[in-house]
Amino acid sequence: MHVKAKTHFFKSLDLTEVMVPADDTPGAFTATKLVCSLGPSSHNVEVLEEMLRAGMVAARIDLTWGGLDFHRATLAALNAAMANTKKLCAVVLSSLGREVMVRRQCVIGDDGWPAHPDPFNVTAGQTLMITTRQDVEASPTVLPVTYPLLHNMVKEGDTIYIGRYLVCGSDSASLYLTVLQVEGQDIICEAQNSAVMDGLMTVFHMERSADSLLNLQNNLPLFSEYDRQAIAALGAEFEIDYVNLAYTRTREDVREARLFLDSLGMTHTKILAKVETRQALLNFRGILAAADGIVMSRGNIGLDVAPEKMALVQKQLISHCNLLGKPVLITRVVDSMVSNPRPTRAEATDIANAVLDGVDGILLGAETLRGEYPVHCVETISQICRVAEGVFDYSSHYDSLMAAAQELNAAVTYAAAAEPQLGSTAQLAINGNGRSSSGALSGKNVAFAAGTSPGDTEEGIAEEAEASDSGSYNEIHAMATSGSYGQLSSAYDGYQELAAFTKFGGAGAQSVYSMAHKGSTGSMVYAAAGEQLPYLSKLESLASSAVRTAGNTKADLIVVYTATGRTAQLVAKYRPPMPILTLVVPRLINDGIRWRLEGKATARACQLTRGLLPMLATPGPNGDAVLEAAVVAAARAGLVAPRHHVVVLQQVHDDFCVK
Repeated sequence: MHVKAKTHFFKSLDLTEVMVPADDTPGAFTATKLVCSLGPSSHNVEVLEEMLRAGMVAARIDLTWGGLDFHRATLAALNAAMANTKKLCAVVLSSLGREVMVRRQCVIGDDGWPAHPDPFNVTAGQTLMITTRQDVEASPTVLPVTYPLLHNMVKEGDTIYIGRYLVCGSDSASLYLTVLQVEGQDIICEAQNSAVMDGLMTVFHMERSADSLLNLQNNLPLFSEYDRQAIAALGAEFEIDYVNLAYTRTREDVREARLFLDSLGMTHTKILAKVETRQALLNFRGILAAADGIVMSRGNIGLDVAPEKMALVQKQLISHCNLLGKPVLITRVVDSMVSNPRPTRAEATDIANAVLDGVDGILLGAETLRGEYPVHCVETISQICRVAEGVFDYSSHYDSLMAAAQELNAAVTYAAAAEPQLGSTAQLAINGNGRSSSGALSGKNVAFAAGTSPGDTEEGIAEEAEASDSGSYNEIHAMATSGSYGQLSSAYDGYQELAAFTKFGGAGAQSVYSMAHKGSTGSMVYAAAGEQLPYLSKLESLASSAVRTAGNTKADLIVVYTATGRTAQLVAKYRPPMPILTLVVPRLINDGIRWRLEGKATARACQLTRGLLPMLATPGPNGDAVLEAAVVAAARAGLVAPRHHVVVLQQVHDDFCVK
């Protein structure tokens, strides 16, 4: 498949228009999402309230550093700030995962945050030792690390990067080492530059294959033991909307995380795959098909990829995510604002170019975690994003997705015809509850077991899957470890990536030439082999039509009714220039023990998708009453005014309509 790079056409080349001051109205709508890492600079209620008003829509809690009690207090403060400001904020929990760190003694400050009071000074040309021995204490010349097998991975000539937590590259706390020799568990190195080793130090093995595709990987597990304990504890006390998987390497990592979260009862928690290494780039399509969103860790990728390739990598990752309609975030945008109130020219341009590339959001790290200007940082980035959105070429983006649809449709049809059929239509057909006549899991349940959530199919099917008891952790785990599932998975894996790119959320383990749709009887009906397969599902066709209608009528607002968030995300995929007011109607759910009202989690999950403005709707006597209340709320927010046009996408009985 050929994906064209985005081109940016400016309607006017008059520089006097460019120099007109931007709209700096407090609380003005910004389509690009800002996710802020919370730490010592941003863990009290007052600062969090200001950050929410400035444009923060999601808060990140990073388990890499900080104790569980500190994170509990921060989340409690965030809940209080949301209540005071009446603003929704998603919670993203980042795992420690496969991170390798320098082992040093730390002290706990009065605020509960750990710190290293005595920095180490290293000068260029100095010889120092990295060791995996556990009985050695850190010093300016000896750095013990947490990974016990690092000495087996390196050899003479390798490059090892050591940098402060949330710093990668040019900071004074960045140290590049050349390996001189390996003696048992000790790695003798020479410093390439001078640095100040301050705070938590992380280790990245750049090694000898910097000019080739593959490199060595450590064998650390996806989740550390602390990750598992912290996710379980915080998930039981607070509402966690996303888990951000550090050092995701393959789609199997996403599947493992999904099974673990389901075992904790965190079935509504979505998964962001953090892409940090060349191995993740090589496996990116599989990762994207399985995950709910992508975080591009530009700091670590910048260490593992040649500098001249970084811009191309970023543009390709964003383009792939845009095609699939899944949110993509980038990191490391305004490092200088950790200690300065104004970004550099390069940083401001970098943010604007990312918006023009189609990124959904910006993930801030040290800038808001320990920076001196967390609120001003959020305000500044929001302003830059808003101005860039004003010149985004929306029509070309829409046309490029339509062109890609035709090309992908041809590719999938060709793949379906070329591969041997895995079973007859009768063997693949399933009944309404997702089981074959033999009682085995198939169809949507197979897709779930293969690492995609039940929500990967169309909205109505997703709701059936949620109501079914066949997606339990034990059943899926047993299926995933059985021989029959292994054969099925390997046979269908070749289809999964193409299928994922032809249907929002992926088609899971279904055969692409047996794409299912619901018949009038409620059973699943499959297309015959070789039949033309549509790229756009019925729901996505309506979503794209709503965007086209809004453009033709010059509407100022799109209103989307949704129960799972999928409809709104499909509309956002086409990047309309106007806000998408996402009306989440709460639903009563019976889990077999009690009734509960659901809706807040869906609204918060929409916070990472560009252009969406989620709003919890108050159930009314009819849909028109809910719509009227939503338009009034939009008018109060300054999104619409009298005589403005509004396009509405809603479900009427069993069908969706655009009006």
